[in-house]
Amino acid sequence: MEPKKRRSGFALLDPQRMREIASQGGKMAHRKGTAHEFSSDLARRAGRKGGLSVSADRAHMRKIGRLGGLHKGKRRAAAGGTPPAAQH
Repeated sequence: MEPKKRRSGFALLDPQRMREIASQGGKMAHRKGTAHEFSSDLARRAGRKGGLSVSADRAHMRKIGRLGGLHKGKRRAAAGGTPPAAQH
């Protein structure tokens, strides 16, 4: 069992005070012009990069695809549609 890490400095503050300090830092960065702002193109590229990374894990993609298919079948059955086992 790993020993617990001791909190110090910023981590000791209550969450409300942390938010206040972080907010001040963000406002100052915007005033100075050094804040990072996402453009729609930059956000699109970041999303694509993340999607490519996730989709590279084929086992994960199979798992979420299977869960999606099961969920869709349950919705059809609940709506009075064809049961999932009878579909081909």
